[in-house]
Amino acid sequence: MRLVSFFSGAGGLDLGFQKAGFNVLWANEYDRDIWETFEKNHIHTKLDRRSITEISSDEVPDCDGIIGGPPCQSWSAGGALRGIEDKRGQLFYDFIRILKDKKPLFFLAENVAGMLLERHKFSLENFKILFDECGYNLSVTPINASDYGVPQDRKRIFFVGYRKDLGIKFKFPKTFTRDKFNKKTLANTIGDLTKNALPAIKKDFTNGDKCLIPNHEFMTGDFSSIYMSRNRVRAWNEVSFTIQAGGRHAPIHPQAPKMPLVETNLREFAKGYEDLYRRLSVRECARVQTFPDDFVFYYKKLSAGYKMIGNAVPVDLATIIATKISSDLKTAIIYQKNDILVA
Repeated sequence: MRLVSFFSGAGGLDLGFQKAGFNVLWANEYDRDIWETFEKNHIHTKLDRRSITEISSDEVPDCDGIIGGPPCQSWSAGGALRGIEDKRGQLFYDFIRILKDKKPLFFLAENVAGMLLERHKFSLENFKILFDECGYNLSVTPINASDYGVPQDRKRIFFVGYRKDLGIKFKFPKTFTRDKFNKKTLANTIGDLTKNALPAIKKDFTNGDKCLIPNHEFMTGDFSSIYMSRNRVRAWNEVSFTIQAGGRHAPIHPQAPKMPLVETNLREFAKGYEDLYRRLSVRECARVQTFPDDFVFYYKKLSAGYKMIGNAVPVDLATIIATKISSDLKTAIIYQKNDILVA
């Protein structure tokens, strides 16, 4: 089935759907820091570099599905929480505008779980009404990616809609790693990468080809008071903290001891072990986001690499969702064909 992708970023969602058999024929991404990474890793997908606000529906290829992750900063509990008052939050309406005009079999939109906060209730209900008016049976599901084999706590919300004439509604696959003893751990994920990581040049500039493993380099520099207010270390036998879209906020490598509490909202690096406290490398964050090692990120500053990875949908999670969507659609289409033959 043919897909188009909006707010594509580095293409974690796109890659997951491709692994499930979908053809992402066209994608849209406005951030110039991402273009090279997307185009070199998705060589069969045409990339449109404009803002979605500048794209008319008739310029978007006909397709069976529309997928994307509209900017989430407006809705994040860790951000300003401006929601629809923020221009970035309003981009959701352009996604709906194009969906309404193209009317594909399905759509998927991913965002932060902060959209479920009480202060965004009106906006969320409005989105639901608009999706209904577009002609879709909507499913809105909050999940934690760690319950689906992704080695991090990552709470997100997924909007999935099937066109009403299909007569079906999406139901999220059952969790299979909800038990903490069944989760994929940091040891399983990055245990082989402890050595060979390089510190960034001048805190944030890439080592380029000097990295023995592509992107296996980490940002250096001070840690903010906000960062030091909480423990930022997960042990080898745990899943990672959420991979965020900023290198300064990257989790600390599990080789370090957990950060002792000094006083309320103040932690420190364990004395005598300070040299073990480094941020996860760009490649280690990519592993936690389940990108394959042959997916190379291109940047001059590591901060751009961390941003691409932190904003992505974990590839393996996208594949699980895409596989379920594919199965649902095939079943619905076969049923309709048989029903027509009987009639």
